[in-house]
Amino acid sequence: MLTLQKKYIRTVFCSLLSSILLLASCTEEEQENGHTGMVTLLEEVAQKYYVADNRFANHARVNHFDTLASKATGRKKFDYEYQKAVELLRAGEPEEAANLFEKLHQELPQIAYSFTPKDRDLADKLEADIAQSYLRLGEQENCLHNHTSASCIFPIASPGFHQLPNGSRKAIERYTSLLTRNPDALHYRWLLNIAYMTLGEYPHRVPEKWLIPIESQSDYPVAPFEEVAGDLGVDVDNISGGSILEDFDNDGYLDILASSYGLRDQILYFHNNGDGSFSDQTESAGLTGITNSLNMMQADYNNDGFMDVLVLRGAWFEQQGKQPNSLLRNNGDGTFTDVTAEVGLLSFYPTQTATWSDFNNDGWLDLFIGNETSDRFSPNPSELYLNHRGRFRNVTEEAGLALNEYVKGVTSGDFDNDGWQDIYVSTLYGQNYLFRNLGLGKKEQLRFEDVTEKAGLHKPMMSFPTWFYDFDNDGWLDIFVSGFKFSTEPTVSYNVAAEYLGLPNDAEKARLYRNNGDGTFTDVAETMGIDKALYTMGCNFLDIDNDGWLDMYLGTGDPSFESLIPNKLFRNNAGKSFQDVTTAAGVGHLQKGHAVSAGDIDNDGDQDIYAVMGGAFEGDNYRNALFKNTYQGSAPSSNNWISIKFEGVKSNKAAIGTRLKITLTDQGKQRILYRDVNSGGSFGASPLRTEIGLGQATKIDKLEVTWSGSNRKQVYQNVTANQFIQITEGTTQVKKLDNRKLELQKKKGAHGLHHTHLSE
Repeated sequence: MLTLQKKYIRTVFCSLLSSILLLASCTEEEQENGHTGMVTLLEEVAQKYYVADNRFANHARVNHFDTLASKATGRKKFDYEYQKAVELLRAGEPEEAANLFEKLHQELPQIAYSFTPKDRDLADKLEADIAQSYLRLGEQENCLHNHTSASCIFPIASPGFHQLPNGSRKAIERYTSLLTRNPDALHYRWLLNIAYMTLGEYPHRVPEKWLIPIESQSDYPVAPFEEVAGDLGVDVDNISGGSILEDFDNDGYLDILASSYGLRDQILYFHNNGDGSFSDQTESAGLTGITNSLNMMQADYNNDGFMDVLVLRGAWFEQQGKQPNSLLRNNGDGTFTDVTAEVGLLSFYPTQTATWSDFNNDGWLDLFIGNETSDRFSPNPSELYLNHRGRFRNVTEEAGLALNEYVKGVTSGDFDNDGWQDIYVSTLYGQNYLFRNLGLGKKEQLRFEDVTEKAGLHKPMMSFPTWFYDFDNDGWLDIFVSGFKFSTEPTVSYNVAAEYLGLPNDAEKARLYRNNGDGTFTDVAETMGIDKALYTMGCNFLDIDNDGWLDMYLGTGDPSFESLIPNKLFRNNAGKSFQDVTTAAGVGHLQKGHAVSAGDIDNDGDQDIYAVMGGAFEGDNYRNALFKNTYQGSAPSSNNWISIKFEGVKSNKAAIGTRLKITLTDQGKQRILYRDVNSGGSFGASPLRTEIGLGQATKIDKLEVTWSGSNRKQVYQNVTANQFIQITEGTTQVKKLDNRKLELQKKKGAHGLHHTHLSE
């Protein structure tokens, strides 16, 4: 890797000169060399880190343990073969894994001489591994190879029942045996119920003593969503990754970027053709070879009017996490160029989370990246880069943000309404952090203050995704952060089963911190009904029914194959509570929920959901989902909406951080809504055009815009509902956009982009 980094010296040197001497740019040749260099660098990263020491290189680990087993005897051979079986399951070979686990189960009497107290549950453990392998086999044969839009949607209905029952049938046999000996093992009980459900035999065939009551209806009736990713050909079949919904070519229609976590997994670009169809334009966009990302987010870093893309890498890899991020410049002609080194952003830290914001109010978007540090590997401090006309300078130390924590989520917003963008940081181990932006001090130096304890946010928790938003429409940004606790006993499915049964559990619950408007926050998760065992990974907020209250869709799971728990949709009940409407909406996907993006794909006025599915291991792949919202037109009197594209002039061009105050009359009563321009959650990116539900209001009485950075305030009166408009900073009139409503078309031969193993 050092050799390749030397190849970057010329490009990086040009970047430094551009920053210091204010040169316009590097030459086109140097830019192209930077793009090609990144592609080469990513391939070198794949070669270097696809080794048996990498816990996610599962095929390599299968070969490694097979070699060790072939040279060993007795208990050592048994242990190596067990590790091989584990890796076979993780590599996507569940039938081979089940056969090897069964062989080892039969050999237990032969190694009884070697048992220690730690081995007392070895027989049960092996039987559980056998059951899990067969359950995954059933998923592969039915939900993947014979996929329908209802596959793995919880509670599973008839279109999603398994047509090839052998996998689930054998899993039921094993879980029944395990529960006979361990009746209090709620994780086995949960998976037994799921296995019966896949066969259409829930609840009537489940033994009553092991039945888990599962909701048959939601807390509130909402319009159902339709899973249409396969119809449109955007159902990428791969492992966990990132997603962006955004109009990358400014034609008025939202495109899709999707990534996956494998070291050679190609980032994919689906162009919205404006006729209800999507086309894969990855190659023509110049993205071939840009691979391996767990998360991505968009921003117009150079203020040219086209959305660029930040690609984040290395998260969870720990010692193998020294991987480069990428900044992909949108060239405005349908192509992207990697300019990471050129603009001064090349670094090698493990991360999956960042936030774009104009922290120093100069009209250019800056970047804060949260990196991962642990006792097990070297410190990887978070990074703050200030943007000077498209070139970046690392100011982390002087800004007071050199945080060495296992950061899993970051978000930015002006929590104290002082005109300066602040930062909230979610970590996996220890406490989270709130940093207040103090603005510019001596010599125009930007400084942040740690106000975590003062704000009442210092209580330790294990957490993952987070965001700022105003859930109660009071004009003060609140904070959502979801719990995420790794544990082996009890497992994720154990805690979720306990919650369904009303039993105590030790899951890390979600937090909803209401902003008190005085610099402090109060956790209202319990009173709002979301203090639950959610195990959230990807998530985002949206307004599913255009009532003006922000709801949220939460992708759930963890790396374990036992983690088959439904993703959740919570409806905001006028800021008084959150209602679980997962079942009514039909979005309770059982597969691992990663990046979540919400936006109006078909321009019909309601927000749809694109969710990246699949787990961390090579064989835990699944098809991404696109849930089409059927709300508009389905209700007797649908709520109204407005979609606004903001264009900054003194503010950053994309208007990120711009604040909106919307006054309207809804059923004879005045209401006020508050929104920020941003891409939503910290794991998955929604479009930067602001899509707002207006309830029954037919117009916005007054729209007050406070532009980020410039802090200029503008007011627009009597803006008609149900239209797409553009507002440019400094103009007195709104511009109506001709964004047509689309009828989504079924693509011939859909279900086309499938998972391939790195070793193939």
